[in-house]
Amino acid sequence: MANDLRFQVVGEAFKKKPLDVKAPSERPCEYFGKHVFNREKMYKYLPKDVYDKMVDVIDNGARLDRQVADAVAAGMMAWAKENGVTHYTHWFQPLTEGTAEKHDSFIEHDGKAAIEREQNGACSDSAEREQVRMKFIGGMIEEFSGKLLVQQEPDASSFPSGGIRSTFEARGYSAWDPTSPVFIIDDTLIIPTVFISYSGESLDYKAPLLRALKAVNVAATEVCHYFDPAVKKVTSNLGWEQEYFLVDEGLYAARPDLLLTGRTLMGHDSAKNQQMDDHYFGSIPERVAAFMRDLEIQALMLGIPVKTRHNEVAPNQFEVAPIFEDTNLAVDHNMLLMSLMKRVARKHGFRALLHEKPFAGINGSGKHNNWSLSTDNGVLLHAPGKTAEQNLRFATFIVETLMGVYKHNGLLKASIMSATNAHRLGANEAPPAIISSFLGKQLSELLDHIEKADKENLFSMDSKQGMKLDIPEIPELLIDNTDRNRTSPFAFTGNRFEFRAVGSEANCASAMITLNSAVAEALASFKKRVDERISEYAEKPEYAEGSGHSPKYHAIIDILREDIKVCKPIRFDGNGYSDEWKAEAAKRGLDTETSCPVIFERYLDEDSIRMFESLGVMTRKELEARNEVKWETYTKKIQIEARVLGDLSMNHIIPVATSYQSLLLRNVERMSGVFPKEKASQLNARNLKLIEEIAERTATIETQVEELVEARKVANKIADEHQKAIAYHDTIAPMFDKIRYQIDKLELIVDDGLWPLPKYRELLFIR
Repeated sequence: MANDLRFQVVGEAFKKKPLDVKAPSERPCEYFGKHVFNREKMYKYLPKDVYDKMVDVIDNGARLDRQVADAVAAGMMAWAKENGVTHYTHWFQPLTEGTAEKHDSFIEHDGKAAIEREQNGACSDSAEREQVRMKFIGGMIEEFSGKLLVQQEPDASSFPSGGIRSTFEARGYSAWDPTSPVFIIDDTLIIPTVFISYSGESLDYKAPLLRALKAVNVAATEVCHYFDPAVKKVTSNLGWEQEYFLVDEGLYAARPDLLLTGRTLMGHDSAKNQQMDDHYFGSIPERVAAFMRDLEIQALMLGIPVKTRHNEVAPNQFEVAPIFEDTNLAVDHNMLLMSLMKRVARKHGFRALLHEKPFAGINGSGKHNNWSLSTDNGVLLHAPGKTAEQNLRFATFIVETLMGVYKHNGLLKASIMSATNAHRLGANEAPPAIISSFLGKQLSELLDHIEKADKENLFSMDSKQGMKLDIPEIPELLIDNTDRNRTSPFAFTGNRFEFRAVGSEANCASAMITLNSAVAEALASFKKRVDERISEYAEKPEYAEGSGHSPKYHAIIDILREDIKVCKPIRFDGNGYSDEWKAEAAKRGLDTETSCPVIFERYLDEDSIRMFESLGVMTRKELEARNEVKWETYTKKIQIEARVLGDLSMNHIIPVATSYQSLLLRNVERMSGVFPKEKASQLNARNLKLIEEIAERTATIETQVEELVEARKVANKIADEHQKAIAYHDTIAPMFDKIRYQIDKLELIVDDGLWPLPKYRELLFIR
């Protein structure tokens, strides 16, 4: 019977012991980056001039020519062979939320090498050419050229493209991203790349991310020059916090819904879940600790600077977080870690669940994105300074970040929205589906002071001390003076902003593309308006040299005050879960939409298209194609869940419920044969009530499943992907909870010995 499997996997899960995990050397700093072709390896394996050129490419975006690529490929090959590598792959991030790779070996026919030597003029005469051919032909050699390093040609029609690539238009290209180091996994050299179509459109997340990072670098650097002309580059930083669940592998395999959808489509609450608050930051279970240690070792060897590990709020929920890095590298590392996490989990007899809401009734998982900007000379632009000028710069970057978030709050929500993350947002455990920013009392008072104070007395110029700003004392770090607001999707946390709405299984690049683009646009607009105001003031005698009035600082403060007023609606320090806030947000003009397919429409707003195109991040065609992918992906995920729910209902739950009902009926008959009629009636009262309830609930489930199937048939006839996604959201997804309600009630009625699926108490508390 089905229940035999359940009890078997439960028993086996209880018997499992933690694996013995050993590090490759004593201290983490000794094996950090062991499997990465980082600067240390480049310095060792590349000629000095090639190394210098590569550093220029990485740091300054210099052009990578073919000769340098060939030399780099030769150095990589030497390092790879020393580490037992036999294959290489271009590793990219298609529009599937995952990664893709096709492995090729280094081997080639030696005849090919001979022909190439001949074509390159290495052979002086025909006799020598024949000798070379005879010497090489017939065997194999290993080679890895700059051409193979720089570019490959995957089948672009086999990945989501939103219509950009059709089956008969299969050509696409992956191109090496030198700013993200090559690394080794097992016997394969992994080369991070972008993925573009034959006609040049991006088909991945990395290409537009790199463009967005370039845009924010240019815009932020120009604004920095008001305060420090020596700044040459501004870097976007990201530190993600990855939440996840661990479930015993046997229990996972016995739950088809977990296996096929990543979440439980049914399951009654465990009597004990997270209500005791005893799991958060609690002692890490032994098997889990072994998994974490193994994961950390492998992550560190791959150059991922993981730092934090702990129990999260829900049972069997945990978190890992690294030190912040350059955003492009941080995104690559997060994608790599999620893949690594699943692999290591299986080794330890677990399955890692990255779905935002794998279990109802307890907290889901997010991936907080801690984001900031910093200069090439080490200044964190979202951190307060020690001088008036530094604090004016701090206020400028805070306000212009808020301007970007305010203007594109609906788009930012679209960047983190998905069929899976929709279960988590607004569920009184995560940020609501309304983008707002928490600043804290001190920073709010600072901005209010700049906005409302008498402009003439707000700052002054002194020939000896320079600029003096009449603002309250700002400590070097605001973190201890700013409380946390866990209901805020975009909270200031002392020297950075924490974008808390990003989902646990999402590619961080989606949110980072939009955020960096929005801030780049705001900074560019700020610079343009300040320059215009400076020119205007330079014409007036009261701003002449020696007057004590600085056209530049007066212009900066003028525009800053205007923007503080404009973006004020995005600032909210209260309870984001309250109904009052939803009403207030609507009054403020913030996007309060909750339908996932409708929220995706924000990508096609004219303001969004204008921003992405003006910055060179994405074109209208690329945005339209990506939305087609988003709508189609949403539909498919809900469609799969509907099919799985229908199958489990009809083939697992109803047969078990009716089997138990039959047992109760036989018991009623036997009681009637043993006891007098009146006594038997009394004794059978409870059984008869259960029999009736089971009949009613199974009949309701059958009817609802039939309605679900019919609703899918109707939705599937809709040709337009946008309208089909809306139909799935509006008519099909709401049916899930109705069916689940009936099933969860049956779980409380049916004999535990018959119930076929591992229950929440087993999934959440067996470690």
